[in-house]
Amino acid sequence: MTIISLKFMLFVIIMMLLYFLVPKKIRWCILLIGSYIYYFIASAKLTIFLVVTTFTIYWSGILMNKVDEKKQISCNGKDKEARKVLKREAEKKKKIIIFITIAINVGILLFLKYGNFISKNINEILNLLNINTKIPFKKVILPLGISYYTLQALSYIVDVYRGKYKAEKNWGKIALFLSFFPQMLEGPIGRYEDLAEQLYKPHDFNYKRVKYAIQIILWGLLKKMVIADRAALYVNEVFNKYNEYSGIVIVMAIILYTIQIYAEFSGCIDIVRGVAQIFGVTLAENFKRPFFSKSIQEFWRRWHITLGEWLKDYIFYPISFSKLTINLTTNVKKIFKGYIGKIIPAMFALFFVWFTNGIWHGASWKYIFYGLYYYIMTIIGMILTPLFKQVIIKLNINTKTFGYKMWQMIRTTIIVLIGMLIFRAKRLKVALQMLLSIFTFENMGKLFNGELFKIGFETSDFIVIIVGVIIMFIVGLLQEKGYSIREKISKQNIVFRWTLYYGIIFSIIIFGIYGKGYSASSFIYGQF
Repeated sequence: MTIISLKFMLFVIIMMLLYFLVPKKIRWCILLIGSYIYYFIASAKLTIFLVVTTFTIYWSGILMNKVDEKKQISCNGKDKEARKVLKREAEKKKKIIIFITIAINVGILLFLKYGNFISKNINEILNLLNINTKIPFKKVILPLGISYYTLQALSYIVDVYRGKYKAEKNWGKIALFLSFFPQMLEGPIGRYEDLAEQLYKPHDFNYKRVKYAIQIILWGLLKKMVIADRAALYVNEVFNKYNEYSGIVIVMAIILYTIQIYAEFSGCIDIVRGVAQIFGVTLAENFKRPFFSKSIQEFWRRWHITLGEWLKDYIFYPISFSKLTINLTTNVKKIFKGYIGKIIPAMFALFFVWFTNGIWHGASWKYIFYGLYYYIMTIIGMILTPLFKQVIIKLNINTKTFGYKMWQMIRTTIIVLIGMLIFRAKRLKVALQMLLSIFTFENMGKLFNGELFKIGFETSDFIVIIVGVIIMFIVGLLQEKGYSIREKISKQNIVFRWTLYYGIIFSIIIFGIYGKGYSASSFIYGQF
């Protein structure tokens, strides 16, 4: 039951009717029951892993609450030194609790998602050492959304440990926070402080809110089914038969894949944000027009925003402020003076951020290199920043002009396109082969005779993609300039609004790409 199937839409309608018809006190219970029904349909017996995560996160939070409460009671009437001892003991207990909790949940993720990859690499090392022992491991089916709900669970328990908020005492409410059905396929990765009140508070039916929700759902469906799935026809043909293509065809395939993954992933997020909005829940924005970015750092602040923020808060900052990094900073500044000495500690922490980013996407060296590719690009940018500033000053370049900003966006897009090639290619070796094959001129004729636009689909399909990209660009440009398109549409007369709605609906029906049995192709990020 994918989020673009008729079954899912029917499920949402039933959920909506039940939610607004039952008494307000139990509306959050309807969301919980519905979310678990949806999850069980998708993952069946693998639902047990979600239950285990919920159970461990809930009880570790409760235990840490009790440790804090006991500490406060024990500290009453004690002198300063005694209070310090009690606080240290409480902190030690909390560290044990959170360590066990993180170990269990990360262990589950490592076993299910990375077990096969780890055992395969260990076996290869053993083989190189002429050791005839092999670690047996069968590839397992992943529970739906495990990479997303695990990060969400870890953020909750770490924040409870840090004292950001008290642990939730109602098990069902923690279960809803981790299983809320719209965000289970592709996120976004939510934070407890942002979602808790919205999920548990009873919301009344609001026509304007539901209208806005339907608008964003239709926009997401248009991006996914008309643009992304159509681009996939070309992309799959070229990447599956990469030995048969080179030059301009490879370039076109990379560009179309970038369009595909953006239209698909952002389209999915639009759909789930729209569904959540029906129930009065505002999920985090995961994309902010990333292709307007002028640097790689800015690109990742606009692309998969919730993952980037999670990595910043729970990987980058803890490592940056760890004793190891502080000692490293002190020693580095003795050797390297000035700018380089300042950025080396950040470079150290960023390595773990980008490594985690890569491995999170998949159990493969390809994905690890994908993350490290952006790490290398980021580090090069950091090191060369002073040089770029000097060149700009000496050449008297006006950095506020349209031309300079356009150059920055083109440069960033080229770096992203290479990253997308690594991400989509079957293996690293294939990515390198395809990259090198670009620098041939064997297929330049296809650009002029029209054959370039007939690989995997017809020229008419290419025209539909171009029109779709232009529409996305115009919408993105207006949003970048601060226009609220939904507000503008809502102010138009009813004839204009419904003409627009029906236009989008019929565009999806007529131009949508459908798989076998009229089931749209699966989501790329759903596999993570």
